[in-house]
Amino acid sequence: MLRSHTCGELRKAHVGTEVVLSGWVQRSRDKGGLLWVDLRDRYGITQLTFDESKTDASVMDTARKLGREFVVQAKGLVVERYSKNDKIQTGEIELEVTELEILNAAKTPPFIIEDNTDGGEDLRMKYRYLDLRRNEVRSKLALRSKLAIAVRNYLADLEFIEVETPVLIKSTPEGARDFVVPSRINQGQFYALPQSPQTFKQLLMVSGFDRYFQIVKCFRDEDLRADRQPEFTQIDCEMSFVNRDDVLGVFEGMTRHLFKTIKGVELDKFPHMTYADAMEKYGSDKPDVRFGMEFVNLNEQTQQKGFNVFDQAELVVGICAKGCAEYTRKQLDALTDFVRRPQIGAKGMVYMKCNTDGTFKSSVDKFYSQEDLKGWAEKANAEAGDLLLVLSGGQNSVRKQMNELRLHMGEALGLRNPDDFSPLWVVDFPLLEWDEETERYHAMHHPFTSPLVEDIEKLDTTPGNVRANAYDMVINGVEIGGGSIRIHDKEMQKLMFKHLGFTDEEAKAQFGFLMDAFEYGAPPHGGIAFGFDRLCAMFGGSETIRDYIAFPKNTSGRDVMIDSPSPVDENQLKELGIGLS
Repeated sequence: MLRSHTCGELRKAHVGTEVVLSGWVQRSRDKGGLLWVDLRDRYGITQLTFDESKTDASVMDTARKLGREFVVQAKGLVVERYSKNDKIQTGEIELEVTELEILNAAKTPPFIIEDNTDGGEDLRMKYRYLDLRRNEVRSKLALRSKLAIAVRNYLADLEFIEVETPVLIKSTPEGARDFVVPSRINQGQFYALPQSPQTFKQLLMVSGFDRYFQIVKCFRDEDLRADRQPEFTQIDCEMSFVNRDDVLGVFEGMTRHLFKTIKGVELDKFPHMTYADAMEKYGSDKPDVRFGMEFVNLNEQTQQKGFNVFDQAELVVGICAKGCAEYTRKQLDALTDFVRRPQIGAKGMVYMKCNTDGTFKSSVDKFYSQEDLKGWAEKANAEAGDLLLVLSGGQNSVRKQMNELRLHMGEALGLRNPDDFSPLWVVDFPLLEWDEETERYHAMHHPFTSPLVEDIEKLDTTPGNVRANAYDMVINGVEIGGGSIRIHDKEMQKLMFKHLGFTDEEAKAQFGFLMDAFEYGAPPHGGIAFGFDRLCAMFGGSETIRDYIAFPKNTSGRDVMIDSPSPVDENQLKELGIGLS
C-alpha cells in the first residue's frame, strides 16, 4: 500500500505516530520559512506542514514545486495542530513531513476542485472526472451506492433473487422510442435496447422465480429534461401468487425501510388515492400532498351569469390561497403571466379576494354580485384574508393548468419543504387512453397490465372506462415507482391486444414468445419498477437526477466528455450493411 492511513482518518489520538499519506494537492500556502499543503482523498483532507528550520532542504524544494491536483505521497509524524480547524474532521492534527514524493504532476485544472467551484455545468461535464473529485458530487454517488446496497439487502432478506436480463432485445411498438442496434451477422435486422425488462420478468414468473429483482439499466430515446436521461436505472421487481395489496405492502415496507435507515425519517402508512380523485382534486396523477389547496369545482356558482368565458367552459375550477388577499395588482398580474406561459397555456386567470371587512373583490365584479362571490367563497371554504384563483376551459387542459398554478403557489408560500415527505399510492388508473393522432386506444401503462375484474365486461362496450389493476408510488409530487398486476391468461392477453389495435399476426410477431409461455402454466403475478435515479435525487434533496449519475448526458443527449454520439468509420457501416444518404 502506498499509504498507511487515509486523509480523513487521523485524529488527536494519532499524535506521535509516523504515517504515510497519499492523495491530491487541494491547495498550498507558502509563507517563506513555513509552507502548508492540504492533501485530499475521498475520505477527507489532512494538512501537511513544512518548516525550513526542521524539514530537509530537498523535501522543502519538492514541496515548493507542488501545484493543484498533483498526486503525492507524504511520510511524516502526526503532531497536534497549534491553530485548530473545526471545519474538517482532521482539524486537530497536522503531518510534519519528513519524506515527499511526487507520484504524478498535474496540469492546472480548468476549474477549482472545491464545493464552491468556479466551473459552469458544461465545463464540469466536459471534465467530469475532475468534477467527481469534489466532495459535493462524490457524496451524491456515495448516497446512490448506499441506497443500492440497502435495497439489495432488504429484498434479499425477503428471498428475492437478483437475475440479469438481456440488453440486446426485440424492438416493440408500444411506449417511447427504442434505441436500435444493427446486427452485423444478421444484416438488415436490429436489436433494441430495453425500455424495461417487462416481458423477461414475466417470463421469470412463468419459470417459477416467484420473487425477482434487478437494479437495471433501461433506455428510452425521448426528449430530455432535468429528471430524464436516455439511459436510466430502475429497481425492477416481480412477484408470483400475489394480489395488489401484497405488492404494495412489500414495497411500501421497502420504501419506509430506506427512509428510516438512510435518512432517519419515519414514514406513516401510505394512504391510497384513486386516479379519478387525484385528477379531480389536484389535476395530476402524481399529486404533491404536502399541502392542501385542493381544486374546487365552481361550475354551479359561476355559470349562467353572463360571463361567457365561464359559461362556455367545460370546467371552472379554483384554489384557495390562505392569507393571500393582500396580494398586490403586480403580484396578481405576475400570476396571470405565469399561467399564460406557452408551456402552461391558459388564456387568463380570474381572482377573488376575501377582504377582512367581509366584502369581496374580484377581477370580474361587473358580472357577479357580492352574494354571488360569497357563494364562491363558501364553496371553496375561503375565509376573510384568503385569495381565490380561478381558471376555466376544457376539463383535461384546465386541470393541468391549475395543477401548475397550485404547485407554483405552494412553492411561493413555502409549503413544499424538501425535508417533509408525503407519500401515497395512486391506484385504479385507466387501462386505456385514446390517441387522437392514431385514432385508437393505447395502453396507459403497457399491454400486459390487467384490468380490474369488475371492469372486464366494459372492454367491448366502453373501453375508455375500464380501470387497470395498476398503481404508482408518489412522494412529494414525484412518481417514484409504478407497476401493476399482470395479465397471465393467454385469452385475456389476446383480448387486450385486440383493443390496442393489434391484428393476431402483429401480436404473434411482437409478443408470440410471451403468449406461448402463457400456455405452459403462468402463475398470477404482478410487480413494480422504481426510478432509482429519481429516488436518489429525492433522498439527496436535488431537482435533477444528473447529479446522481457518474457520467450523465446533457439535455441534448450528448456526453461532452467523450464526445458521444459521434460518427463511425465507413468500414464499420459497410460491415453492418448501412449506408448514409
